[in-house]
Amino acid sequence: MLSNQLHKTLNDQMNYEFFSAHAYLAMAAYCSDEGLDGFANFFLVQAEEERFHAMKFYNFINSLGKRATINGFESPNNEFSSLLDVFEKALVQEKEVTKRIYHLSDIAMDEREHATISFLKWFIEEQVEEEDMFDSIIQKLKRIQNDSNAIFMLDTEFAGRTFTPENE
Repeated sequence: MLSNQLHKTLNDQMNYEFFSAHAYLAMAAYCSDEGLDGFANFFLVQAEEERFHAMKFYNFINSLGKRATINGFESPNNEFSSLLDVFEKALVQEKEVTKRIYHLSDIAMDEREHATISFLKWFIEEQVEEEDMFDSIIQKLKRIQNDSNAIFMLDTEFAGRTFTPENE
């Protein structure tokens, strides 16, 4: 049975996932404004993925007979100085998600809430992949700097990115 603390923290994470989707939409808008439609697509896909994550929390909370509570949130950052800045801020965002998932896991383990522990394992693995992906892109952007041909190639690659949710 979910404690009040764990229920609240799961709700907080669900809402943070929705916030993350908005943050990625802001990043997509910046890229689009810069004429980098492939990079914009990359972040639109990220936003879709974050909404999917939020709905996983929503469904999990409801499956335990609790109520998912939707809250408002602050406006995301809309100011970026460069493509590299966008990705560095995205990595910071993902590291915050990781920290929050770990905190949730700690609470679930302390309370021996095994269903939640099992549920969160997927998110822990997902966060390893997310941080690695952003770190890899940041390293590429640092390496290519302002090489327009290399940026064009990445933009073209990211234009083909799609999100396909796995079957649960």
